[in-house]
Parts: sequence; C-alpha cells; structure tokens
Amino acid sequence: MKISPATLAALALAAGSTNAFAPAAPTRSISSLNAVSKKDTYQITLLPGDGIGPEIMSACKEVLGTLQKKCGFELEMTDALIGGAAIDAKNDPFPDESLEQCRNSDSVLLSCIGGYKWDSNPRELRPESGLLKMRKEMGLFANLRPAKVLPQLIDASTLKKEIVEGVDIMCVRELTGDVYFGTPKGIDVVDGERVGYNNMIYRESEIKRIARVAGDVASKRGGKLCSVDKANVLDVSQLWRDVVTDIITKEFSDVELSHMYVDNAAMQLIRWPKQFDTIVTGNIFGDILSDEASMLVG
Repeated sequence: MKISPATLAALALAAGSTNAFAPAAPTRSISSLNAVSKKDTYQITLLPGDGIGPEIMSACKEVLGTLQKKCGFELEMTDALIGGAAIDAKNDPFPDESLEQCRNSDSVLLSCIGGYKWDSNPRELRPESGLLKMRKEMGLFANLRPAKVLPQLIDASTLKKEIVEGVDIMCVRELTGDVYFGTPKGIDVVDGERVGYNNMIYRESEIKRIARVAGDVASKRGGKLCSVDKANVLDVSQLWRDVVTDIITKEFSDVELSHMYVDNAAMQLIRWPKQFDTIVTGNIFGDILSDEASMLVG
C-alpha cells in the first residue's frame, strides 16, 4: 500500500521576551504562497483511491464538515477515480475525466493508492502510474512531507524517547523532475544483453521554484533549511546546490542554509533527527528520506 503524501500548511510560531534587557527576537519576513484566492465556496475533488483510502477519506470528510461550520465557508466535494479503483472501473490508473475534474477544482484531496492486486500489471496499468501522471499533468512540483512526533504517540517510535522527543521536521520534496521523469529512459539490448537506463536531470528553473517554496516554509518555521544532494559525485547535484544557495542567499536572508550529502542525511535522521527543521531535496532523495523520517514518529 502506497500512502499519499499529505500536504500541510506550515504554521509560524511567534516567540517574545519579557526581559527588557534581552535582545529582541529576530523578525522574519513572512511571505505568502496561496494556491487559490479567498472566497465563500471552494470546489474540492476527493480521490479515495484503494485499500484503506475510502476509510481515510470518510474520516477526512467529517473533519472538513466541522471546518466549514467553524470557519464560515463551504466545500463542495466530488469524488473521482485514481489508482487501482480506476484501473478496475476504467482500465486507466488516472482517467482523463479525473484529471479534468481535478484541474477544474480549487483543491484535490488524495487518500492512498496501490495494492498487491495490481502489482503484476504492466507498468502503464499500475496504480503508481496514475500518481505520476497526476503529478506531471497538474504540475504538482512541491511535496511537503511533515514528520512530527506527538507526545501521546512517542512510544510508537522504534527509536529511543530521548532521540525522537520533540522532533518536528518538514521535508520539501521536488516532485516532477529528477530520475523519475528524466528522458531518455528505457531498456535496450546492447551487445547481446539488456541494458536499463534512466536520466537524472534538473533544469535551473525547476530548482529555483522548489527552493523558493522551501525558503518560504523554513521562514515560517524555525528559520533553518538543510538542502540535501550528492554534489560530491553528481553534476546534477552540483547545479542543485549552486541554485539553492543563490536563491536562499538572495531572497531568504533570514533563513540559515546548510548542505548535506544524502548518505549522511540518511544517517543523521536516525542519529540526531532534532538537528533538522526544514529539508529540501530532489525527487528520488526526497522519496527515500521522507519515508525514513516518517518512521521516526512510529
């Protein structure tokens, strides 16, 4: 079962001092990235997906119903198909009618997709292909993946309490570039044997836009941003590091930027996760690191 990443808004916490002789807390320039303009009614497409997805969506609808009453706006919610459910009904993991409905909505809420039932299908008829199509066609390039340890659930973690207590990490993962979408790719026969290849590629513009999202998120949290790459080996990572440094230095001077190689980051997430506040990284590294971070909370 592949759980859909939940995209949550970062909350800014203001800290003040009552000591007249204490230095003033640094002021942060809080920017605002809004998906849609404020209005009275929002159109929401619900994608329940597979497995426990419909059960998750049912609980979400109850919460959203309460939210409407509390905040004074309306949500018009309509279901659409994706994943295995879409394959069974339409022989397509993300039908065009689902895509069009999502495009015409103010927001899309996705539960989860996948299951053993479809694992032996050809690649184009696997639930994951529908997820990749949705990301690409809708330009969903920024994936915010939180890992926050709640005191009530701290014993659910497989790590020691003193390691995970207080952990609150936001992983900003680039979602529409990198080796998952790079071309050329394929499996060919060369000198009598099969050769598989993919292309790890990023355009400067793709790195700039995810860096700006990460800078915005970090400025609303603890003001620390760690960019994860493999610049000591990969040319694409060197470009990533150069562009992220340029954007954060020039546009988010209040954010403390650091860099870390992905292998070290994987180790540090287990060794000392509280050193991280906001992480920004590419598609494949973010896929792995955010799943690792999710296990910190149990």
